This record gives sequence, C-alpha cells and structure tokens, in this order.
Amino acid sequence: MNLAIRATAIALATLILAGCATQQIDWKTRVGNYTYDQAVMDYGPPDKTAKLSDDSTVAEWMMQRGQVVETPEPGFYPPGYWGPAWYGFSSTYMPGKYLLLTFGPDGKLKAWRHHYK
Repeated sequence: MNLAIRATAIALATLILAGCATQQIDWKTRVGNYTYDQAVMDYGPPDKTAKLSDDSTVAEWMMQRGQVVETPEPGFYPPGYWGPAWYGFSSTYMPGKYLLLTFGPDGKLKAWRHHYK
C-alpha cells in the first residue's frame, strides 16, 4: 500500500511540474528573422499599429488583460453570533501585459519589449 501511495505522489508531482513549465520565447534570436506577417499569423491582428517616419511599423498586442482582484476582509461580530463575518473587500489592480514589436521597412523585427499598463 505504501508503494502505491508513493507512486501516486510521484505521478501527481510530475504532472504538476509539467503543467507549470511554459515555453518562453527568446525574442533576441528572432530579431532580424521574425516578420510582421509571422507575428500576425501567431498573434492575430495587432491591437494598435503606428507607421514611423523611417517606414518602420510599431505594433502592440495585448497578451494578458488587466484585472481587478477583490479579496474579502474578515470582520468580527459579538460573541454568540453564528456565521461568517465580512466587513468588505480590498481591491488590487493587476495591470495588463502587452507585447510591443518594431518592424523595419523590410518587415523584419528590429526591436521588442513587454510592458504593463
């Protein structure tokens, strides 16, 4: 029985660790190779674009929407009260994550950065 519990625990730990592993994009290697068309194929049409005077294109994609997280704050009621007691909520704003890519006149990636707003 102990062996079965140990095997189950190892299997669960492996699944959890595999689920947490996300593949990060190495943008440094994509500079000079990645094109605007590939970005549109990967991420869809950008949320914002701007054409610069040197014919470069700056495009922005929202990668993760900002959100307000509300957390209940506990309260206290007089002795003898049965049930939960909450005074209210505290709110925290989690900013949205954006990807900003700059493409040269040839349509190839010149610069990139993530920013939050």
